[in-house]
Amino acid sequence: MLKKTHNCGELNAQYEGQEVVLNGWVDRIRDLGGIKFILLRDRYGKTQIFFDPNENKELYEKSLTLGNEYTVGIKGIVKKRPDDAINKNMKTGDIEILATDIEIFSESETPPIYVNKDEDISENLRLKYRYLDLRKEKMQKNLIMRHKIMQASRKYLSENGFLEVETPFLTKSTPEGARDFLVPSRIKPGNFYALPQSPQIFKQLLMVSGFDKYFQIARCFRDEDFRADRQPEFTQIDFEASFVKKEDIFEYGEGLVKAIFKEAVGLEIETPFRQMSYDEALEKYGSDKPDTRYGMELIELNEYFENTQASFIKEKIDNNGVIKGFVIPKKAKEYSRKKFDYFTESAKQLGATGLIWIANDGDKVRSSIKKIAEKEIQDILNHGIIDNGDVMLLLTGDRKEVNKLLGQLRVKVIKEEMEKKSGFDILWIVDFPMFAWDEEENRITAEHHPFTMPNLKDLEMYKDDPLKIKAECYDLVINGYEMASGGERIYRKDIQKRIFEMIGLEEKEIQEKFGFLLEAFKYGAPPHAGAALGLDRLVAVICEEDSIKEVIAFPKTATGSSPMTEAPSRVDEKQLKNLKLKIIE
Repeated sequence: MLKKTHNCGELNAQYEGQEVVLNGWVDRIRDLGGIKFILLRDRYGKTQIFFDPNENKELYEKSLTLGNEYTVGIKGIVKKRPDDAINKNMKTGDIEILATDIEIFSESETPPIYVNKDEDISENLRLKYRYLDLRKEKMQKNLIMRHKIMQASRKYLSENGFLEVETPFLTKSTPEGARDFLVPSRIKPGNFYALPQSPQIFKQLLMVSGFDKYFQIARCFRDEDFRADRQPEFTQIDFEASFVKKEDIFEYGEGLVKAIFKEAVGLEIETPFRQMSYDEALEKYGSDKPDTRYGMELIELNEYFENTQASFIKEKIDNNGVIKGFVIPKKAKEYSRKKFDYFTESAKQLGATGLIWIANDGDKVRSSIKKIAEKEIQDILNHGIIDNGDVMLLLTGDRKEVNKLLGQLRVKVIKEEMEKKSGFDILWIVDFPMFAWDEEENRITAEHHPFTMPNLKDLEMYKDDPLKIKAECYDLVINGYEMASGGERIYRKDIQKRIFEMIGLEEKEIQEKFGFLLEAFKYGAPPHAGAALGLDRLVAVICEEDSIKEVIAFPKTATGSSPMTEAPSRVDEKQLKNLKLKIIE
């Protein structure tokens, strides 16, 4: 076997005259003046190799049998390229290899997708032939970045005293939020394991066990309805520490992110990260994961419309509602009535009943309410809220609903209308509510999860109004994506039991699902806190990918299936019989 001495992204003019062996895939083939040229590719790069019939006719004729994606070993001599043939777009662009020997390891049929060029092909086809798709330079760079991020995480956490401990994949079903993936037990028919939605309970038990600092690059599984860019299995960089408060986790979390960017990206990130309360984020951006790089904060305009003749606005304000909006800078002259109709339809699709718009063209003002609110519009312009060339989109109604809808519309406008901003906008969102109201089940649920420590003063002060209780939890947001979530944990049995009861769990259910955790809290549990970074999303943001599928080696489709392996699939009757299961159609 011709075993490589170097990789395909390594050689340069310093190696001139040396004999080398390269292994890889044939990327491109071309003939020029009776000489055969090929580009050989591996994950490190590409190198040009040529076969000259005047040097070795037999070897040249063998090169004529090569095809794209053949795997080969090639021995040859490094030659400097002529000045007019240097390719500055290649790492190895100042040299080429004169082949002296070749070994064809395996041939390739014509691939169903191109590896050496981008093409617009369906996701299903890409995932069916994922092993070909992963040969593409972009995909290899993405997975290399994923590796670097994992290694940087392990290095930082290990150097700061955290121990890497694996927690079980086969565990107990304790559904609270998303559904569990269930695994039937052959030994105990009728009983099921669940794949973990997170290592949450086990890492807390490790704290009780005396392991004061834990981390894990953890696989997590959630059987949830597929929303935009979610996967049924995903990866977290999970860490927890004992005898700490949330401020300590901020320090560790910031140190981890700083180390990741320095080690994996080569970028220095400033710390500490700024903090913004949950309530402020909703009021200013209509979202608890705002991308603040674009500005475009939500502005309340109630004071300008208190005495308006626009009855549909005044009615909302008089009933404790609001009129709020955000400014799109320097787009007024671009936008025709057709564009505003599009925005209006977009707002309706999000759930709004309509949309108010104002465009300041400089020499004139256009608006959907100009005829009924000309004075109010002029007052807004006089106070410099809408500068020359700016556009403002507004909604009126219930404050909470208006904030939410404007937040969604703002994200859509940024994505479709604004020039993409570079850099990384990183902040902590703090002071989340402990509970949220579930309209479908008509009960309160935990906003994050029921193991988060509530603010103990709030717990007593608002025991009759639990939706006002704040939690000791936090999210890390990068460029508008929730990148990490964490909090101080409940470590007292009485508080944990009380929270379970507040979300509607009966005593029997508490004992069946969480009795082992409450039992552990009886034997000296330390105060503890932690967080988990979403590895898939972090890699996607760093690689500037819109979808996490681009940074996962073998992702599932939007329906949770694998076109390559055809999972999920039926199993044979014998397997079902062993598990004492039967399919009911």
